[in-house]
Amino acid sequence: MVFLSFVILAYCLFSDAGAQTSAAPVTAAVAAAPPAASTAPFSVDSSKLSSGDAAWMLTSTALVLFMTIPGLALFYAGMVRKKNVLATVMQSFAITCIVTVIWTVIGYSLAFTPGGSFVGGFSRVMLHGMAYIKGDKATTLTVSHLAPTIPESVYFVYQMTFAIITPALITGAFADRMKFSAMLIFMTLWSIIVYSPIAHMVWEPTGWLASAGILDFAGGTVVHINAGIAGLVCCLVLGKRTGYGKDSMAPHNLVLTMIGASMLWVGWFGFNAGSAVAADGRAGFAMMTTQVATAMAALGWMFAEWIAKGKPSVLGIVSGALAGLVAITPASGFVGVGGALAIGLIAGVVCFWSATWLKHKMGYDDSLDPFGVHCIGGIVGAILTGVFAVKDIGGADGSLLLQSKGILFTLVYSGCVSFILLKIVDMVVGLRVTEEEERKGIDIALHGEHVV
Repeated sequence: MVFLSFVILAYCLFSDAGAQTSAAPVTAAVAAAPPAASTAPFSVDSSKLSSGDAAWMLTSTALVLFMTIPGLALFYAGMVRKKNVLATVMQSFAITCIVTVIWTVIGYSLAFTPGGSFVGGFSRVMLHGMAYIKGDKATTLTVSHLAPTIPESVYFVYQMTFAIITPALITGAFADRMKFSAMLIFMTLWSIIVYSPIAHMVWEPTGWLASAGILDFAGGTVVHINAGIAGLVCCLVLGKRTGYGKDSMAPHNLVLTMIGASMLWVGWFGFNAGSAVAADGRAGFAMMTTQVATAMAALGWMFAEWIAKGKPSVLGIVSGALAGLVAITPASGFVGVGGALAIGLIAGVVCFWSATWLKHKMGYDDSLDPFGVHCIGGIVGAILTGVFAVKDIGGADGSLLLQSKGILFTLVYSGCVSFILLKIVDMVVGLRVTEEEERKGIDIALHGEHVV
């Protein structure tokens, strides 16, 4: 009842404003599609496709997968204690495997086929209807209505990489203390019940938030706010790590974290520029704004930390870069250079505040800061997209009210459903390792391995 009440409240607060606003292109794929494009996947002759677009999207797909394994895995692994490093990389790798299967069986169909306002249909379950037919005179294959110049199989795998990294981000919030079995069950359910519906609502033209005109170029709402709020719920439900605030929990290897952050930065060009779904000027512009905002955010965090603590740290500058990557994600295809600089600077400073002062003040144990960086950074980026969006660049005007609608709904839906799923998993297998296992280290306790 609490969940339904929050959803109804969020809908009532903003539905009138959304209904009065003419629908605008909300993703690069929609903006790039021809006016008469189909509203569902359809078959075309291969000669109608763009080899340049296909080559860029194949590259972008590899770059985004590179963000999770090894990028995020190393970024998180360097920040935990040595006794938990293998369990941390195991989580990212296992999520990559399990979400690949889930996305193939049901996730893609629920997210990227026309259906209701809140979730897609079942026309692509087990990829039914996705075809590649090579004939004597011509080759016919299916394309997504969201990416009509590349094979649907390429678009399917590209979006799969987004579906993979989103739950992987959540693991940073409960590092060092969740059972591996509980993590697998939770991520399976979360991917189906939370990620796919949010992706459908924001990126599929028939989705509720998409039709209202919410702007999210590459996943500020779908990926970062979604994962970040789920991470906060996870760390609150599981409770603090044993010894939190008393024992030393310093990162065991910041070189790994720096390497992981660098991989994330490079891979993010596939994330943002790839979301143009074409090798065109908009992809180039998204790449440019991504680089500019990231550098500005890294400097913003570094100088804020320098002023506050007297010394700039490696962990600080790489965290700032990540904050900039997160914040520019929803805006990268809609803003100019000035907007990118402003978004980066604000995100760097605000995320430094949220990952230090706010976390300490509120007392939650968001172990590796997915809430402080991804949720807060995603909110900053989504709001500022409404401020700095340039219609001549992205084909849409920004609206603070509409952006707030998307933020609020995602926070409420993802937060409440994540809480319910965690409680169900806790009743079935239990969520947390024992105190003895936690003190010993979950590498040995759960996986029978350790780093020498």
